Amino acid sequence: MRAYDIIAKKRDKKALSKDEINFFINGYTAGDIADYQASALLMAIYLNGMTPQETVWLTYAMACSGEMIDLSEINGIKVDKHSTGGVGDKTTLIVAPVIASLKIPFAKMSGRGLGHTGGTIDKLESIPGFSASLSSSQFIDNVKNAYIALTSQSANLTPADRKLYSLRDSTATVSCIPLIASSIISKKIAGGADKILLDVKTGTGAFMKTFDESLELAKEMVMLGKNLGRQTVALISDMDKPLGNNIGNSLEVIEAIETLKGRGPADLWELCDRICIQMIIMAKGCTQKEARQMIEHSIKSGSALDKFKEFIIMQNGDDRVIDDYSVFSQAKYEYPLIAVRSGFIGSMHAESIGRAAMILGAGREKKEDNIDPAAGICLYKKTGDYVEKDTTLAMLYTNKPGAEKEALKILGSSIKYSDNKSRMREIVLAMVTASETIVYGLQKN
Repeated sequence: MRAYDIIAKKRDKKALSKDEINFFINGYTAGDIADYQASALLMAIYLNGMTPQETVWLTYAMACSGEMIDLSEINGIKVDKHSTGGVGDKTTLIVAPVIASLKIPFAKMSGRGLGHTGGTIDKLESIPGFSASLSSSQFIDNVKNAYIALTSQSANLTPADRKLYSLRDSTATVSCIPLIASSIISKKIAGGADKILLDVKTGTGAFMKTFDESLELAKEMVMLGKNLGRQTVALISDMDKPLGNNIGNSLEVIEAIETLKGRGPADLWELCDRICIQMIIMAKGCTQKEARQMIEHSIKSGSALDKFKEFIIMQNGDDRVIDDYSVFSQAKYEYPLIAVRSGFIGSMHAESIGRAAMILGAGREKKEDNIDPAAGICLYKKTGDYVEKDTTLAMLYTNKPGAEKEALKILGSSIKYSDNKSRMREIVLAMVTASETIVYGLQKN
């Protein structure tokens, strides 16, 4: 078998066999197949697509290319979630302790962010002392003892995906549904959870800009999960505007804590509530009403907040952050964004707002860039709100003198005013399961 023949076969729009896909993935992971050959195959897949069966084989081959986490010694149904990424998305910080407080094992490996703001691990590492580097035994022990653990992705987990993703990023083959879906699901399969909840973002601040693209990706991933023995449910959620009010690492942890105290922004809580409901139904087989009652009790009783505190302590973080936000690193400089006219905020370009936060220091433009945990943006007004001229719309935080000039310019241009209140679309637009697709409300603005 030769890489050349596999590339030629896909170039000619023919389906690859399981053995051919395994040969290519194993050879590329081992370094026996060159980058230029892998690039050629990626472009052939990008142009010609893959059959559902090819995508299943590709996903499993990537999952098996490195370490496979075995969670079988943990009692109960293990659940995991994944978000395709967005601006202000701190849902895992809220969902994980709620789920764990209900004695449902939540075991998640997360990555660091590249772009707007940090990933879940970056956010957690803004807590002084917090360690996101757990051994496999520590990871499993934490879930067994406290029903919760989050750790940075092991270098040995899906190495084929890591190599291919870097190549896709430099060969203009990122935006390919089979490649995106196999990348995400391979990591979830290798992570060992029994049930998977996917939060697929759609809108200006998401990777998939349109509802139809997001729906296609959600269906592909749910199909992959089912065919690889994992019950998988996908929610499609709005990312035309940032989620919640805070963008930036410690700022998002603070907002997550406020939400666990029952004081979070309505849009953030609604999405977390919907995610938790589906995860509880998958783990316990209960009704939606019963799941919501469990969630309400978890928040009102303080058990979710207590679980978050226990989680921080277990991973060596300073739990004083729960009640004293001054424990977080503080930004030296604050700059307000002022409304230039009265009226309704008609729209907010979420991706531009994320870029402004990155310029302030909250995200990475390159992998080697350092993140400033204190940098970011607090939005005081969002789409649909009425504002008076000269009122403060947002506050920018940074430790980089001069960064505010470009950030304020980008942030200001991302906000469009209107004389009339815009029709708002729902935070959750659709749900995809293996048996049905349910579409809610308005998909497009």
